[in-house]
Amino acid sequence: MCLAVPGRVVARHERDDTLMADVDFGGVRKEVCLEYVPHVAVDDWVIVHVGFAIQQLDEASARETLAAFEQLGILEEEFGDGFTAAARQAGVPAEEEVRP
Repeated sequence: MCLAVPGRVVARHERDDTLMADVDFGGVRKEVCLEYVPHVAVDDWVIVHVGFAIQQLDEASARETLAAFEQLGILEEEFGDGFTAAARQAGVPAEEEVRP
């Protein structure tokens, strides 16, 4: 499933002449394109869909949406275990892949 998920901008930078941001989704950080919402600043909340910030929103709305997603188990489905994903990206096999 591909959701539009609220996240908080923690840093802004340019990459290949494209405005980008590091966005925190409750402890999971992703690099996101800000070209659709170039006015957002660090600590602003945005809705992100497939790697693009598509709208700015207020913190209360963002937290309410995240709480609802969490209650429904959608965040785990969307982001999974951050440590397992990071290990997999680093080439470390998952625990079940190591068993003889």
